[in-house]
Amino acid sequence: MTEQFAVDVAIIGGGTAACAAAVALREAGLTVAVLEKRLCGAGASGVNFGGVRQQGRHLAELPLARRSRVLWDNLNHLLGEDVEFEATGHIKLARSEADMAELERYAESAREHGLALTLLGANAVRDELPGVGPGIHGASLSPTDGQANPRVVGPAYARLARKRGVEVREFAPVRRAVSTGAGFEVEADGVTVRSHWLVNAAGAGAGVVASWFGERAPVSPLTPGMLVTEPLPYLVSRSIGVCGGDVYVRQIRRGNVIFGGGHGWGDVEIGLARPQAEESLGCMARAVDIVPALAGAQVIRTWSGVDGQMPDQIPVIGFSSTTSRLVHAFGFSGHGFQLGPVIGLIIAELIDEGQSISPIAPFAPQRFADWTDKPEAATA
Repeated sequence: MTEQFAVDVAIIGGGTAACAAAVALREAGLTVAVLEKRLCGAGASGVNFGGVRQQGRHLAELPLARRSRVLWDNLNHLLGEDVEFEATGHIKLARSEADMAELERYAESAREHGLALTLLGANAVRDELPGVGPGIHGASLSPTDGQANPRVVGPAYARLARKRGVEVREFAPVRRAVSTGAGFEVEADGVTVRSHWLVNAAGAGAGVVASWFGERAPVSPLTPGMLVTEPLPYLVSRSIGVCGGDVYVRQIRRGNVIFGGGHGWGDVEIGLARPQAEESLGCMARAVDIVPALAGAQVIRTWSGVDGQMPDQIPVIGFSSTTSRLVHAFGFSGHGFQLGPVIGLIIAELIDEGQSISPIAPFAPQRFADWTDKPEAATA
């Protein structure tokens, strides 16, 4: 027998942003249900690199990243758990003079958004990272950026949501959602939820949800390739990225080095992915180019997951263009981990106040209203 109940807000998806929205909506006095097809925080929110960075973002995202960065300082207190956030700084390496020119241009633009970046020459980079490889021409340093444990953050938000009275239903994939005029009826495995508001935070599956309401959302799957080594002596004091984004490296408190690059194989429908050997081997080679001391390290685990990406590589955030009281938040294109806490606040502001204090116009769903290409073609 299918259980039925009613709430003010139903949320499809159980990632960090979804559960953060549930917490914020409860603080506003609304009743909330979260419907997740697997485990909360086990999708894109939990399989990413764990970078908490502002630098390198699309300029439209910088105001959101700036606002979110402040929230990370207080996240342990809010969640009542240690999410392993550390402001180690994020350093972006240039492997050519053209890369360095790109970093200089970005630093100038970022300054207009209040993000101060320090440009480093080749010798200064080696002062920061003595073990860096020989092919580095310079770098850009964002000292307030850092890293956290993605496997902890999403589940911690879900546990807090439950404590605040949110109906969190895991292993409850949503099969259908319709607008009833007075609100929504959402059918998931074992439960039917009626709500006044609906939030589409379904990650790689969000395009299907949007289509139920006649809205185009060309979401394609993104399956990051991730690896971790055995515990090692400390080699990497900063979270490292590179121009081109084909490898990224960080080292955690226990000494393990986490790095990523390339792609795995994924199945959007079930939300699972696995690494690919050739991609992992290529990532290892690039990581050794950046940090040569990794050459003798043992990789103890590899993994992947399924994220959703948009053709323009920035998310969809805002009110539906077709359906009243439907809010979208998806398509974070591989860089949503740092934004998760603030996206939760933005969703709650849209529902409770009708607008957000953050500038979200560039992320409007209607920008894809006339889209005709297949998502795969857009991201090939």
